[in-house]
Amino acid sequence: MRLIRRFLLWPLLTVLTATLIVACTGGGSSAAIRVGSKDFTEQFIIGEMYALVLEKAGLTVERKLNLGGTPVAQAGLVNNEIDLYPEYTGTGLLTVLKLPANSDQEKVFEDVAKGYKEQFNLVWLDPAPMNNTQALAMTEAKATELNIRNISDMAAQASSLVMVGPPEFQEREDGLPGIQQAYGNFQLREYKAIDPGLRYKALVDGEADVAVAFGTDGEISAFNLVLLEDDRNLFPPYQVAPVVRQEALDANPAIAEALNALAPLLTDETMQQLNYQVSGEQKEPADVAREFLTQQGLL
Repeated sequence: MRLIRRFLLWPLLTVLTATLIVACTGGGSSAAIRVGSKDFTEQFIIGEMYALVLEKAGLTVERKLNLGGTPVAQAGLVNNEIDLYPEYTGTGLLTVLKLPANSDQEKVFEDVAKGYKEQFNLVWLDPAPMNNTQALAMTEAKATELNIRNISDMAAQASSLVMVGPPEFQEREDGLPGIQQAYGNFQLREYKAIDPGLRYKALVDGEADVAVAFGTDGEISAFNLVLLEDDRNLFPPYQVAPVVRQEALDANPAIAEALNALAPLLTDETMQQLNYQVSGEQKEPADVAREFLTQQGLL
């Protein structure tokens, strides 16, 4: 009889143990938060910052950085392969939601937050002040010499100016064709299409007068470049913010508090400097992120 009871008890104990393990490891809030990023310097830095502040808040984090471009990262959220990643409001507006361009920061954020929630059940947390929008840059010396401070000034002198930038800028709706349409159908002396990584060297070396830029590029502060004012408000804002799966937020409310505390610190000047530490000084993005957060008292 004892032998029979022993054989009956072992399967029961096994089932109870397995149930206890599942309860302890599979219950929502104890699961790792999967933090993704796209495949360029700024995303590596910000993605690592997100991971570090979440870990500081006591959450377990799995890093899935360097996923690829916007379609890959967005699909990762929708398909429950990641829980959050840094996205730009302008990208959400134009690339994901396919909505018309708009230069009003608050309206763009309102539209993307509403559209993502309705279409994908995804939540935009607080946006940072930084604006990684498309821009045109000149050296301080050249801008002063020609008295150019905004894109209208540049358009008035375009026939004598050489612009350098990536090949696709000549074709994109929000690239050169869009600027020409908004600023008077001007014609440049020349557009030099080169690898994006060589734009600033060409500008500083005097091979071009104007370079296609993005608002938080590290070289802007490193080389003391002038960003021309978009005085006709052509370019939409590209503020960065965490986009998070609603289910992940429900299971881990601390995500919002931790990431919203970081957002106000990410200004244009800060991101220019942090980006250049990686692109110009060849530091590791994770080291740059950790050092910055430590300096700010978040770690």
